[in-house]
Parts: sequence; C-alpha cells; structure tokens
Amino acid sequence: MTASLLRTNRNFRLLFSSSIVTNLGDGVSALALPWFATLLTRDPVLIGLVAAAQRLPWLLFALPAGVWTDRADHRRLMARADLLRCGLTLGIVALALSAPAQGQVIWPLALLAFLLGSAEVLRDNAAQTILPRVVAPQDLERANGQMWSAEQVTGQFIGPPLAGVLIGLGIAVPFGFDAATFALAALLVWLMVLPPRAAPAPQRFFAALREGALWIWAHKTILHLALMLGCVNFLHIGCFTILVLYAQEVLGLTALGHGLLLTCGAAGGVIGGLVAPRVAARLGMRASLVAAMAVFLGGYLLLALWASPVVAGIALFIEAAASMLWNVVTVSYRQRKIPGEILGRVNSIYRFFGWGSMPLGALFGGAMVAMAAEPLGRDLALRLPFVVAAAGMAVLCLIVAFRLRLDR
Repeated sequence: MTASLLRTNRNFRLLFSSSIVTNLGDGVSALALPWFATLLTRDPVLIGLVAAAQRLPWLLFALPAGVWTDRADHRRLMARADLLRCGLTLGIVALALSAPAQGQVIWPLALLAFLLGSAEVLRDNAAQTILPRVVAPQDLERANGQMWSAEQVTGQFIGPPLAGVLIGLGIAVPFGFDAATFALAALLVWLMVLPPRAAPAPQRFFAALREGALWIWAHKTILHLALMLGCVNFLHIGCFTILVLYAQEVLGLTALGHGLLLTCGAAGGVIGGLVAPRVAARLGMRASLVAAMAVFLGGYLLLALWASPVVAGIALFIEAAASMLWNVVTVSYRQRKIPGEILGRVNSIYRFFGWGSMPLGALFGGAMVAMAAEPLGRDLALRLPFVVAAAGMAVLCLIVAFRLRLDR
C-alpha cells in the first residue's frame, strides 16, 4: 500500500518530501507573483501577460523537454531544474528590493516568470516520468493520490495564507522563502538512489520526437484526453489569471484574505486526492471525468453569480476536488499505458496540448476583462470569464459523456 511506501521505500520518501517542499514554495509564489504584479499595474492585460509568460514555455518547450527527459538522468534533471529556479527566484527578490514605481518593472517580471516556467517544464516532466521507476504499477493511483494530496496541503492549504503573512513583512520576503524551498528540494532529489536505466538507443532529436508522436496518434484515448485537458486549462487559467483582481475588487479581500480563499481550494484538493482512487474505482473512467467536469461547471457558476467570499471558497473547494479526480484518473492511466522508454516524450506531447493552451487562456482572460470593463462595468467584467468558462465546460461535459472514445 502507498502508506507503507513512505516507511519502506526510501526513494519514494525522498521524492514525496521534495514534492512537498517545492510545492510549499510554489504555493507561496502562486499568490505573491500576481500580487506583486498588481502593485505594478492595475491593467488586467498586463497582469495576464505575466501569467501568460510563466506558462508560455509549455507551448514552446514541452515537446523538446520530452526528448531530453527520455535521454537524461531524471534525478539530475530535476535537481538542476530546481537549482535554476532557485537562482531565478532570487532575481525576483532583487527586483522587489529595488523598490520599483508602478509600471516600471512589469517586463522584467514577465521575463523572470518566463524563465521560471521554462525550468518548470523540465522539472515537472521529469518528476512525472520518474514515478513509475519508484513505485510498482499497482500502486500508481494511490501514490499519485497521496502525493497530490500532500502537494495540495503544502502548495495551497499552507502556502497561500503563509504568502499573505510574508507579504505583510515585505513583497520580497515570499520570493526569498520560495528560493530556499527550491534549494532544499534539489538536495532531496539528489539524495535518491535509483537503479541505472538502460541506455536509450541512439536517435536523432526529431526521430525520437516522431516516435512519441506516432505512439500518441495511434492511441486515440490519450490524444483525446490531451485535447480535452487543453480546453479545460484554457478556460481555467483565463479565470485564475483575473482571480487576484476579482478577490481584491469584487470580494474586497486583503492579501491574507486572498490566501485563505485559495486555502479553501487546497482543502478540496486534499480531500479529492484522498478519495479520488475509490471514486474512480467505483464510477469508472468516463463517469469520473464527466463528474469532474460537471463540478467545474458548478464552481464557475457560483463565482459568476455570487460576490461572496464564503461562496467563492466553496466554489474553489469543489473545483479543486474535481481537479484531483481528473488528475488521478488520467495521469495514472497514462503512466500505466505508455511504455517506460518513451514515457517522457509522450508525456511532453500530452502536456503540449494539455498545458500549451494556458498562456493563450491567460491572455484571453485579461483581454476579456479589459474589453468588457467599459460596456459592462468593472464588477461585471471581472465575473465574465467565469460565465464563459461555465458555458465552455457544459459543452465539454457533453463531449466526454457522449463522444469521447475510451480504451481499456
């Protein structure tokens, strides 16, 4: 059982611990970075630009990252990516300490966000590829569920309110904390001892990428899930990008209040990660995905229709729980189905489609609010992305229920 792995499997314990540490820092910066951006500008397009810059690498580098992951030592790749993120985050510390005036450093902040996102692409792809080397196939659902629940606790349950406290000490403080977590995560990963992998057959870069592309093209279920995830993430990130402005202007929250709001989502993620394996086993794959999308739809409607911190907290809670159900089902399915020697490449292609839409969604969300602010007013404009997301999720829910082909 997964619970015993933490006691008996040293590599899983180190991987689990590094994930907790780095996600704690990510949870702090997830609030601190957009909050820092709002200190520099109130323009939703520019705030969306920073969010888009951080996610653009998934569109640009996801495919080559898969080839590099399959060729590289996963442990070293993860450690080096974390050290790079440590250095880049210290760059944000320096930027914050320069006491910028409003509007002066939004472009350097966007550049650092882009570089951080680039390192994240490599690290996350390697982290997802290494897990099947650490635990047995029958433990993947439980291992993923336990890791994601722990990540939710640190990254969203503890991280955001902690960020609110740290911001009160100074806007540079949360980024210094984040840099320290990256350094510790790199050390924990470096301490893992894994059996050597068989050396991959020599292949040219594009030949290796083509092998992964042909595999995913031949396995339509995984391809269709990637496309569905791309649509879901496009809608979600369009809402999440403007959530900081929604919290400030519609809900009237402080940094600490916004952190507590995100903590509600974390609580849902923790519970979702723990119960998702049992829900998936009971409902099956298709019904689990339909249920997740139906919950997404309900959460977006709550955010659009009620300007209440309590209702917003409930919405984020149920959405995060549904997200964990989606992740446990789809990631475990991929890890079980995809051959280990091409897992990095296929994962990167999957994420190219699934995550590459996020920078577009971030720009879309910011532009939507900016264009709607004059005819609708600022309050309604900040709710509009949630209305659009709810409508889009209704369509996607019907597609999954009646049109998506699922292989066993």
